[in-house]
Amino acid sequence: MRIALAIGDAGGVGPELAARLLADPAMQDNDIVVVGDASVLKMGATHAGVTLDLPVVAPDRVAEGLPSGHVLVDLGNIPADRVTLGQSSPETGAASLQNFAAVLRLARAGIADAVMFTPFNKHSMRLARPSYIDEIGFIDRVLDTDRSGREFNVLQEVWNARVTSHIPLSEVAGRMSVERILGSLRLTHEVMTGAGKPNPRIGVAALNPHAGDGRNFGTEDDDIIAPAVAAGVAEGIDAKGPIPSDTVFVRAVRGEFDAVLTMYHDQGQIAMKLMGFDRGVTLIAGYGFPIVTPAHGTAFDIAGQGKADLGATMQAALLGARLAKLNPARDPQPLPADWATAGVEGAAALVAE
Repeated sequence: MRIALAIGDAGGVGPELAARLLADPAMQDNDIVVVGDASVLKMGATHAGVTLDLPVVAPDRVAEGLPSGHVLVDLGNIPADRVTLGQSSPETGAASLQNFAAVLRLARAGIADAVMFTPFNKHSMRLARPSYIDEIGFIDRVLDTDRSGREFNVLQEVWNARVTSHIPLSEVAGRMSVERILGSLRLTHEVMTGAGKPNPRIGVAALNPHAGDGRNFGTEDDDIIAPAVAAGVAEGIDAKGPIPSDTVFVRAVRGEFDAVLTMYHDQGQIAMKLMGFDRGVTLIAGYGFPIVTPAHGTAFDIAGQGKADLGATMQAALLGARLAKLNPARDPQPLPADWATAGVEGAAALVAE
């Protein structure tokens, strides 16, 4: 399998993690094409204390084919001497966006089987592109898709999917609908089946305390979540809920559920990171190829100190490769000549956009 790896925010631990991953013998069975600035990757290798000697392929030669093994596509978009470690900036955000768009196009063209990125910093990305909301919206734009994907948080013992993601908590109830929850159930069932977990058991978290307590604490659980679960069950999905969110993960880790579908971001993230912060993976599914990243952030507080833990990054790479092997990409599209710059013409241009 070939993984297209975008170097994340250069001000954080992303360059170090990319270098550690490329140097790790555990990745010798998979080829990695790392995309970003060569000087940033070199900086990361210095921080990690590893030596890298990768063939460098110019962006305009990628369509001719890539050699086997790990390779670097140097976009030259954020020289390391312009990076301030431990700080967000429009320059590092712009480079992150360009790297991300590039690896998405590589996968769409069938040149890579999976997409991966080391941690992004949304503040940096919004400094570069104020309209940026989250990865899913950006992926939709780059790939021009007609169906948005969903984020999953993955641990060996349980998966977590969610109905809403990067929105204010005050907007969650208003965004919920029977069809949206049912769509999330369908996608959870589809993705987990494709990951080798046929007929996954899904626990659906309630929105309100005590699942609404008979409508005493809100009506969404009875009026929206319960009908969505019933509709999913009628389609053959093994789902139960709404289940109070303070117990649904307890039941999952005891073996009752393979996945938990939560209604909003932190309802699941808190539980998942408490259980496995150093090994959790974020999977973005629904685009024809897996997109993975470690579930932690840029860790600005330890950037440049050689302390970044590879655990979650390694798990992300292994999951991406496994899912790609189980679900080969279909109908690749030709790689456009401007694949590395289309819409994001380097850091300086993007900041000025």
